[in-house]
Amino acid sequence: MKEMDDVVSVIPNRVHSVQTSRSWDFLGFPENVQRTKVESNTIVGVIDSGIWPNSSSFTDEGFGPPPQKWKGTCHNFTCNNKIIGAKYFRLDGVFAQEDIISPTDNIGHGSHCASTAAGNPVRNANLFGLGLGTARGGVPLARIAVYKVCWTNGCRTADILAGFDAAIMDGVDIISLSVGHKHVIQLKYFEDEFAIGAFHAIKRGILTSQAAGNSGSKPYTMSNLAPWIISVAASTIDRNFLTNLQLGNGRIFHGISLNTFSPQKSYPLIYGRDAPAAGFNSSTSRFCRENSLDGALVKGKIVLCHGYTPSAYVGFASGAAGLIFSSTLPLVGAGVFALPAIRITASDGNSVSSYLKSTSNPAATIFKSYEGKDSSAPYIAPFSSRGPNMVTPNILKPDIAAPGVQILAAWSPITPISRVKGDKRVSNFSIISGTSMACPHVTAAAAYVKSFHPNWSPAAIKSALMTTATPMNPALNVDAEFSYGAGQLNPLKAANPGLVYDAGENDYISFLCGQGYNSSSLQLITGDKSTCTSANKGSVFDLNLPSFALSTPRSSHNNVTFSRTVTNVGSATSKYRASITAHPSSLKVEVVPNVLAFSSLGEKLSFTLKIEGSINADLVSFSLIWDDGTLKARSPVVVYVP
Repeated sequence: MKEMDDVVSVIPNRVHSVQTSRSWDFLGFPENVQRTKVESNTIVGVIDSGIWPNSSSFTDEGFGPPPQKWKGTCHNFTCNNKIIGAKYFRLDGVFAQEDIISPTDNIGHGSHCASTAAGNPVRNANLFGLGLGTARGGVPLARIAVYKVCWTNGCRTADILAGFDAAIMDGVDIISLSVGHKHVIQLKYFEDEFAIGAFHAIKRGILTSQAAGNSGSKPYTMSNLAPWIISVAASTIDRNFLTNLQLGNGRIFHGISLNTFSPQKSYPLIYGRDAPAAGFNSSTSRFCRENSLDGALVKGKIVLCHGYTPSAYVGFASGAAGLIFSSTLPLVGAGVFALPAIRITASDGNSVSSYLKSTSNPAATIFKSYEGKDSSAPYIAPFSSRGPNMVTPNILKPDIAAPGVQILAAWSPITPISRVKGDKRVSNFSIISGTSMACPHVTAAAAYVKSFHPNWSPAAIKSALMTTATPMNPALNVDAEFSYGAGQLNPLKAANPGLVYDAGENDYISFLCGQGYNSSSLQLITGDKSTCTSANKGSVFDLNLPSFALSTPRSSHNNVTFSRTVTNVGSATSKYRASITAHPSSLKVEVVPNVLAFSSLGEKLSFTLKIEGSINADLVSFSLIWDDGTLKARSPVVVYVP
């Protein structure tokens, strides 16, 4: 099997996890944006939990036959001219009772991601009245091919790699991968199935967009780190869903949740600490851990919980009437529970606790959620995984940020919106959060750029997305570039970046050889007979990325030179001048040459960025901007103490 050119390497079969009526408008990407006819020939490959074929988001009205280049087929699934490919992979042949043995999505995640990227516009989409508007994908004219690799009990390595193989051979243009390592894990690239699969994709001219992960908000929580992948962090949009809690004494508290239940009355209030189930004690039940509550004590009551337990199952089996989570976590990214729920601040939680103790008949009401505005957006969601890069410290990760909080998109109507068995609420649309939701926004933007520039390489498309990203406010994101990379996705600008930092298979091979990989390790990634020699060992500082990162001991003197080459894709005759934004006086930063004069499209010119000096802070960041008076290509520069 390993000897076949088109088979990705054989590695341990790990289990992995899957990682918008408003979001596209918030990005400045309206429904009536200029599009090309080529968009309908663009094929978005979605490696996920399958797709719900009967969703309005995936009807093929107005679509012609699939592009002639398409080689894919549909397995145990009826495709149309919108969903033109559908396959499923469960190589060990072991299925759970709930699994549908076809590309049909019975989880909801894959449908949500596919429609965010390329779903048709659907008017009046909502989740039980919440988020009412038009749900649409970023490239609604594009075709969709799905590769179901995620099942009830997770997504296995062998199936993921098989999905990559099929997508590559079928001829997709972009791969959307809202799947990642279940836990933070540090793997060399030849051990990382995502890095391997994505490398095979770039060999065929296919960019992989991947979710950064949901293990934030601490540093070093990213595992998807290969430089040939575009890794996507999750940012907020200016819409939030708010919920009110009213106590029996009339006092009202404001919190967050996605509560679709309309209260019929108030319910008695109890503290989870006072209702431990058999086998648990109050120190566990106070957090309302799954199965920790005594049903006889909490049935028909609203339970006050210390901290936040994101499992939607909490309280449901015990018969509780509702949950109040008193949490120190930021009030961002409300989820759906199987019963009425609200998350409030710890301070408000203390007030609720005081009220509970003050009366013999405490009661509360949790009201249905409503839509509010978040004027601070965009900022990075607390759950979004952060850099620095554990594998290659001198490469910045994540690459870019996109909306991933409370995104409305298609759902599988056979799956409860809380994903809890016994919850009777089903819907054609749902609102969920995660870097999984951010990823298809970047996928769509990449497809949009490719529709204007069909011959651009994966690296050129990635560069265009990064160098045109909107800068984000580090005051709202303490990890700065380690939380948002180049900044917030700007699809419109990405179609005309002026300059691109291009790279190809040989550049990445040179980088890997320079990182100390031997030929055997290299071939596990490339899947061919590539070798490392003294002639092709490149420096990480010379890999032609649209970002710059330098890891350095505190107060240590540095003298590092980055080499880069940019390709002119703007005006044939143009002159770009370099500027460096504000940086500490302890660093001398120099660009040579600081003017690049192009005389033709496609012309390549090189420059160096030299950083000399030391830093005392944990993190210093600034930008290199190439500006021709009309177009600007901005690259983040990060110097940090690991």
